[in-house]
Amino acid sequence: MIGKVMTGKSFSGCVRYVVQKPEATVLAAEGIRTDAVPAMVADFNLQRRLRPELEKAVGHLALSWSVHDKAKLNEQILVERAKEYLEKMQIRDTQYLVVLHRDREHPHLHIVYNRVNYEGKTISDKFQHRRNARVCREMTERHGYYLAPGKDRVNRQRLKGADKAKYALHDAIRQALPQAKSWPELESLLQIKGITIDYKYKRGADQVQGVSFRRGLLSFKGSSIDRGLSYGAISRQLEQNRQQALQHSIAAKQQKGLTPANTSPGSISRGRDLTRHDPMGPLESLLAPTTGQAAEAANSPDYHFKKKKSKKKRRIRL
Repeated sequence: MIGKVMTGKSFSGCVRYVVQKPEATVLAAEGIRTDAVPAMVADFNLQRRLRPELEKAVGHLALSWSVHDKAKLNEQILVERAKEYLEKMQIRDTQYLVVLHRDREHPHLHIVYNRVNYEGKTISDKFQHRRNARVCREMTERHGYYLAPGKDRVNRQRLKGADKAKYALHDAIRQALPQAKSWPELESLLQIKGITIDYKYKRGADQVQGVSFRRGLLSFKGSSIDRGLSYGAISRQLEQNRQQALQHSIAAKQQKGLTPANTSPGSISRGRDLTRHDPMGPLESLLAPTTGQAAEAANSPDYHFKKKKSKKKRRIRL
């Protein structure tokens, strides 16, 4: 299950698009008449007058399910899911219209709602995109709907606007990431494709907390594009790429016979011969004193263990 959040200015254009689609079916409505499109538009606009300064009073939502969920959904269940979604999205006490479309193979419906509620207050659209992703995820897991394994199966040709730009960034970053071993290398690869990296730093410090990717006027956090594109996840991938490149370089040198001098076969054999002929071993032989030092140590007094007794001078009292 996925959702798309939109806002607009015209109830007339939105309602006509949703209702007059071929084979469209009105499943539910709240606070409006459903006998004709002009009546629906008039009812939405009447309540809109309670807050005339609100330019974008039209709320438009699109909910879609996978073709794998087709057997689990009927019109009654779709209405229940639409109402559950509105409640979780904090869209309450206002007019809405739920319409089922059948122009695609997968089940999907549209919801038109008034951002001016019954009390004349504005229903906020702040953080709606983030909330939409969380709510769709929760409902998908709760009702056991099909969860796609990744973004590879998404039909890019049907995407528009911000969604299209986000998926384009996703594909470009995923393509460049295996070729980079550091953040500067990744920046260079993405700049060729017109993508800029913006870093978010911890307040008052040079520690990076997050990363965003920008192309043109649109910018998205790495974690919002994909969980695997957060700053931490990308840093781990870059380090893994660096380690793999280092291992490949060492393996290539070994195949060509370019081993380091201190690990050459001759030096290893000589080291083993020294250990074999010297009973004290290489470390003990280095620490052992010379002949002159040994003789001097034998004749010298043992100051470490024999201490001379100091005589105390007696004081003469007068």
